[in-house]
Amino acid sequence: MDIGFLGQYLINGLVQGVTYSLVAVGFTLFFGVLDVIKFSHGDVLMLGAFTGLTIYLGLDPLSLPPSITLCIILIASILSMGFVGALLCKFLVLPLKSAPPLNTLLITLMFGTVIRESVRLFFPNGSNPKPFPELLPTNAINLGNLNLRVDSVFIILLAVVAIVLTHFIINKTRTGLAIRAVAQDEETARLMGIDFKQPVLTPFALGSGLAALSGGSTGLYYQEINFGMGLMLGVIGFSAAVLGGLGSVYGAIVGGLIFAALQTIGAIWFSVPAYKDVFAFAVVIMLMAWRPTGLLADRTSERV
Repeated sequence: MDIGFLGQYLINGLVQGVTYSLVAVGFTLFFGVLDVIKFSHGDVLMLGAFTGLTIYLGLDPLSLPPSITLCIILIASILSMGFVGALLCKFLVLPLKSAPPLNTLLITLMFGTVIRESVRLFFPNGSNPKPFPELLPTNAINLGNLNLRVDSVFIILLAVVAIVLTHFIINKTRTGLAIRAVAQDEETARLMGIDFKQPVLTPFALGSGLAALSGGSTGLYYQEINFGMGLMLGVIGFSAAVLGGLGSVYGAIVGGLIFAALQTIGAIWFSVPAYKDVFAFAVVIMLMAWRPTGLLADRTSERV
């Protein structure tokens, strides 16, 4: 098989992998602090993409340079979804903290449905796919038989920077120290004078912001978004988080890359592209049966 052909699949797989990893890290942040599975996560991703599109439509008459428009769109959508995530935690998740976990799962699932259906019903012609603005360079670098798209490199680097910043916040800041303290032992953290709300709201804001970045990156790469895009991305992100070890940030990253690699193998192996998802999920099922606690299960597999 041609090396350039394999390289092209590798680059495409990396773009998908970092996108999945952003979603999976969000699931890990939620679970690590409150043992919560937020099933509205994929719909927050979709809402972030539509927020970016709405901001672009508002900025379009100003004729700003594409780089400035791109920065405004990404920053605004990340901050907006971070705010949505914090509100969700404060008004829906925390009040159910002492309730059975099924209640929290159900309310986040319903919240996601409200988001998805609201976009479908109230966004102009929301039932149909929407073209996303072409704000990234469309040129490519030819390396032998490999056609390396500049937008692919940008999306990969952007996701890596976002994950590194998240790791820095969690592990190198006072806020991150408080988050880890609450995650490890909530009662002891309270006795030490740590404000409980901030260490809980921050991971929800961070995870939702990462989801918005994932949604925006997906729109920039495929130049199209739709109201149902969060369903599959949410399932894949959750599967990747569980595969890597739910609660482990590193496991979420590895799980996202593995899932994208499986899809890439499936796309090469089968002549029908749709089979790649069936193949990927089938392999993930077998891996989870082999390692139910995740591939990177260790002492951090239960907490961030």
